[in-house]
Amino acid sequence: MDVSADEFEQTLPLLQELVQGADFVGLDIEFTGLRSNVSGPQQISLFDLPSEWYLKTRQSVQQFTICQIGLSVFSSVKGESNKYIAHSCNFFLFPTTFGILDSEFSFQASSVQFLNQYGFDYNKFLKTGIPYMNEEQEKKIKHNILTRNWRVRSSVDKDQIKVVIDEVTRWLDLAEEGDWMTLDGITGFQAFEVQLVLRQALPNIWTVLEDQGVIVKKVSKQYHWYLENTSSDRESCWKEKILLSARGFSVFFQMLAKAQKPLVGHNMMMDLLHLHEKFFRPLPESYDQFKLNIHNLFPILIDTKNVTKDIWKELNFPRVSNLSEVYDVLNSDLNPTKNSGPVIVHASKCEKYVETKCPHEAAYDAFLCGSVLLKAAHLLLERIHSDGCPAEPSFSQYLDVLSPYINQVNLIRAGVPKINFSGPDYPSVRPPILIVRVERWPGVSEQQVYREFQNLCKFDVRRLTQNQFLLLTNKFKDVRNVLKEYRGHQSLQVSLYRYWRHSPDVTCLLQVCGVITTWAFVALLLGRPGP
Repeated sequence: MDVSADEFEQTLPLLQELVQGADFVGLDIEFTGLRSNVSGPQQISLFDLPSEWYLKTRQSVQQFTICQIGLSVFSSVKGESNKYIAHSCNFFLFPTTFGILDSEFSFQASSVQFLNQYGFDYNKFLKTGIPYMNEEQEKKIKHNILTRNWRVRSSVDKDQIKVVIDEVTRWLDLAEEGDWMTLDGITGFQAFEVQLVLRQALPNIWTVLEDQGVIVKKVSKQYHWYLENTSSDRESCWKEKILLSARGFSVFFQMLAKAQKPLVGHNMMMDLLHLHEKFFRPLPESYDQFKLNIHNLFPILIDTKNVTKDIWKELNFPRVSNLSEVYDVLNSDLNPTKNSGPVIVHASKCEKYVETKCPHEAAYDAFLCGSVLLKAAHLLLERIHSDGCPAEPSFSQYLDVLSPYINQVNLIRAGVPKINFSGPDYPSVRPPILIVRVERWPGVSEQQVYREFQNLCKFDVRRLTQNQFLLLTNKFKDVRNVLKEYRGHQSLQVSLYRYWRHSPDVTCLLQVCGVITTWAFVALLLGRPGP
């Protein structure tokens, strides 16, 4: 189900009811770009600690924006054994352009090309996207409105309001008290914006929002003052309506956070960064503060990428490269619990996905996340029960068996494979670091070292000294292959890196200690009295 900007406010009560009654919520987000094309120290690397990875990625999150968010709300069906109904919704979003707010964001050509390949509708994103703002932006807007410092920043809105004021002014010259006119084509929170400007600029008119548009009525100045101070449509109510409309999707985000339901995604780290930045607060500089904020917003996170990695290793399932392939394997005969697992049905108005696959449509991917979670949990539950899975497993039993994975979010290309949002991060389980000593190759760079090894395998490269480089990979077999292939190489000596042996800091410290010890010994000899 697609929810447009015009339908959003009317849909909010239903969305709130669905989330409050849900067992969990699947999430997927599409972006205008993923990561800035940076090089050098700002490029993410397997050498990065989680805090370093976060600071580098934070810059990309601030540069790009959300173009579509998909939610799939899963609820168990009462009276039916292990059956779930999924309400899947697509929301096209566009940053609020209201008052002083005029966000800047970038497009990444590869991301646009990727979404185009899967039929993404950029018209819906650009023309009818639901507005949103974070708490900091909301405070600024609220302050400006309440202190009457509100003003129009967007050039499009300025032009529209100028046309409206000119039209109403010309009409006023000929109108008599009690006459009215209709302003067509003004909808959403911009209708409130236009009315606020008109009421402040023209003291002898009053406005009312009707289904057909904004109604402008000519009144006396005294009656204008009376309506402004006594009407149920008085300015204080208006300000709340304006804020509600301008906040847009952020209203639902706060409902979702308040419900504290388990939030499920696949490789969801970027999703969480954008949720924080776009709907909650600007991403803090502190990595630990970011983790704490996310944990307070969503106490139960489950990343299906993290869950299925272990299952694939244990059951030797065929290799997969994306969420759709994971879903297909779990729905195939390769899954020993295919016929005994949970039954998942689509809600009415969401039947589009019954027969049609829509990869990288956010609501469809959110549905896949929730389905993979249930099927993977059922598989795990059956494997720990020697006498078979309970006849009617509940979602709470699924959560119990998933407990090792709760709040463990997969991390791509960093010094650790996952982030723990409910405590300290686990130590790295990456393959050992290799050290390369280069001889007879003056002025060699990190890029040249990378190209030397890229045909054999891919390593991240970091310079250690003038002629020494560190290599790090995700795969243990790559380490073995390189050590084997470069044994006895004439100009590249490759070995396992040992901190106490190879670190320049340790070497320097040992040299200093050696010098101090030598001088102390010499001083002792020189200071010893003769016979």
